[in-house]
Amino acid sequence: MPQRTDLSAFASAVAQHLPGTWRSDDQTYPTFEDQYPAADRLWDCGPARSALLDYDLERGAVLTGPDDAQLSITARPRNPRRFLVAALKPQGVKQHNFSVVADPMGISVTDDPARAASAIARRLLPRYLHALDAVRHDACTRPEPPHRLAAPEVDQSVTLVWYPDGVVGAPYDSVPKDARMVLFTCHFSYSIDQYAFVLPASHTDVRRALLIQTAVRLLTAQGIGVNFRHAAPAVPTPPALSLPLGPGLPPAPANPSSPIRR
Repeated sequence: MPQRTDLSAFASAVAQHLPGTWRSDDQTYPTFEDQYPAADRLWDCGPARSALLDYDLERGAVLTGPDDAQLSITARPRNPRRFLVAALKPQGVKQHNFSVVADPMGISVTDDPARAASAIARRLLPRYLHALDAVRHDACTRPEPPHRLAAPEVDQSVTLVWYPDGVVGAPYDSVPKDARMVLFTCHFSYSIDQYAFVLPASHTDVRRALLIQTAVRLLTAQGIGVNFRHAAPAVPTPPALSLPLGPGLPPAPANPSSPIRR
């Protein structure tokens, strides 16, 4: 097997061939766990990240160029004549800012520094620098993540109950007056013997899901909250106890108040 090219010397030579002014800094990983932070900094979820997470590489290199652009160089496992080059995430940028652009995935390059630098300048740097500008601009315009607002408090709510027989319904008295017409519109019917609004189980699963979804949308649009619950399990009625009269039981005593016939 060919001997692997020295990574430190290779990274320094690549830095000299890249456009602009670049410098190379060696990275050492005394333990395998020391590679985890380096993997987290990669702006790449491909082979470069897998190499740091799955192989004990011991060392790497970081190239720093104009406008604080940074590239990671690591050995490609099982291939002594190639290296993996990946972009590093910019410092001081929050996670939500990276969503505005696709990750600039890294590349594999030959161990010839001039050819490697040419491939980096042609295939990686344009995508990386474009992504870097987009993320930094978003960090200035959106310094904080767009938090989802909590739902407003409601004065009325409906609790729809899933019953064991497949019926979805709600006891009549628990349904606000403003919600009853919505339930009727969504094919809930009032069952007089059950004293409840019910959506029969005779509907198909797909149709029932659509009707419930429509009811929820219409109710919440009116400011009425909607909850879902499963019906409480029925409490079984204990069986009646019966004591058979066995042959060893004495006969019932005579009633002393009854008259004696002679």
